[in-house]
Amino acid sequence: MKKMMPAIFVGHGSPMNAVENNNFSRAWERLGSTLPKPKAILSVSAHWYRRGTAVMAAETPRTIHDFGGFPPELYQIVYPAKGDPALAERVQELLAPLSVAADADWGLDHGTWSVLLRAYPRADVPVIQLSIDERQPPEYHYTLGSKLAPLREEGILIMGSGAVVHNLAAYNWRNSGVKPYPEGVRFEERVRELLLNGDDDGLMAYETLGRDAKFSAPTPDHYLPLLYIAGARNKGESISFPVAGFDGGAVSMLSMQVG
Repeated sequence: MKKMMPAIFVGHGSPMNAVENNNFSRAWERLGSTLPKPKAILSVSAHWYRRGTAVMAAETPRTIHDFGGFPPELYQIVYPAKGDPALAERVQELLAPLSVAADADWGLDHGTWSVLLRAYPRADVPVIQLSIDERQPPEYHYTLGSKLAPLREEGILIMGSGAVVHNLAAYNWRNSGVKPYPEGVRFEERVRELLLNGDDDGLMAYETLGRDAKFSAPTPDHYLPLLYIAGARNKGESISFPVAGFDGGAVSMLSMQVG
């Protein structure tokens, strides 16, 4: 039987992780060296959050610098991975009868390229992205993840990129190593428990976790990519956490690997 490709969720944090030598960037480098080399990558990034579901169909996707106020060197980065129109068509096939638009304009946003620049610095793996429909509830996104799971048997790495805890209003821009807020720590710990227990219903009902959820996921965009990876997991499949820690006290860098 052909070995199934793992699936990963990555807390991507600041785009500065693409150029800084820190615990997170080094951990992404280790991920790239330890994961089986994929045939291609399907990324679900918090930064392609829009109305409707679309898949990136460009043959040569552009590098999107979707941030402001960072050093000039960051805006000069180009991640020249090729696209994969055939994989985009396969995604449309798996998600049918849902209407999935083929988008040739979108490229690779920093939720994708900042991680892959460290994991696959040669940019020798084709990459496409799937948008997150901002109108849909958590169950919708989990279901899409489960429908995409067959890609793992085809050598495709499914990557969700966001953050279990993402509160920029509380982020400490002057001291990235500040002690994390207890609300975020508790929420991350609860999410870990739900993942390890296979409680997918609990993961989808994260908004019921009270004040901790309101602090940690004030908007759903960075949390929802996690549900795609939870949905792509087979029952009883192993889970590990290859990256952990907080950035600026209010952004979780937790990564979760399935398989």
